[in-house]
Order: sequence, then structure tokens, then C-alpha cells
Amino acid sequence: MFEKAGIRTLAGQCMCGAIRYTVADEFAYALNCHSSNCRRATGSAFKPFAGIERHKLAIERGRDELLVFGEQNAGDMHCRRCGSLLYSVVRDGSFVHVTLGTLVDDPSIRPSAHIFVGSKAPWFTITDGLPQYEGHAGAG
Repeated sequence: MFEKAGIRTLAGQCMCGAIRYTVADEFAYALNCHSSNCRRATGSAFKPFAGIERHKLAIERGRDELLVFGEQNAGDMHCRRCGSLLYSVVRDGSFVHVTLGTLVDDPSIRPSAHIFVGSKAPWFTITDGLPQYEGHAGAG
């Protein structure tokens, strides 16, 4: 973690270290997504992620190692060497959902809810007190 132009900046990277990125610690929201796609992409019960404007994330090393699954403005960005899911590009390319597990530094935000619990893994039990939504947050 360091400050860049007075903004607290966090470091992140893939599992093998081929790709390193920085992101401003100015996330707009953080959620735990239980959709089947997020579970498959991460290989876990859910994907904890934080959303931020795309221009606040910078690839510092390994841009050539990025593997785009989908499209540049609507896809998942993986490391082509180790397969780590680093972030997803959403909202017509204006935002990214940074996978919290790829951050080296501790962000100031914490997930505030569980989304897509209507398709969560049946073998996983949510045990915290965070709000749960069948689909998107606020969708009920």
C-alpha cells in the first residue's frame, strides 16, 4: 500500500506474480457473489469482489499476460500463465469488479451483502449477518 497523488493505493497480483496491478482504495461497493458463473470462475463457494471505476485500476506489470475471457469492455481478466481471475469489466467498460483475493494490501471496504443466493452452492451455508439477495443487491 502506498499513496499516489494523495490517494491510498493498493497493490494486487495474480498467483504466479506475472501480472501486478494497483488500484485506488476508493471502492464504491463490495459484495459476495454466489452466482454459478462466479463460483465456476473462482472454484469456490462465492466470489468476494469490490467495484470501482475502471480508470482507477492500472496494470503495472504483465499487461501482455492478460487473458480476456469475453470482451475488453465486458469480460473477465485472467492471467494467461496461472489462470487467476483478477477482475471483471462491467457496466459497458466503465467499472471493474476486483476479486478481493488478488489484493496484496488490505482494502478499507468490506463486502456489505451476499448476492445471487438463489443459485448459491447447496453445500455452503452463509453464517454471517450480512443481507442476502436472490439476485442483484436490492432486488429482493
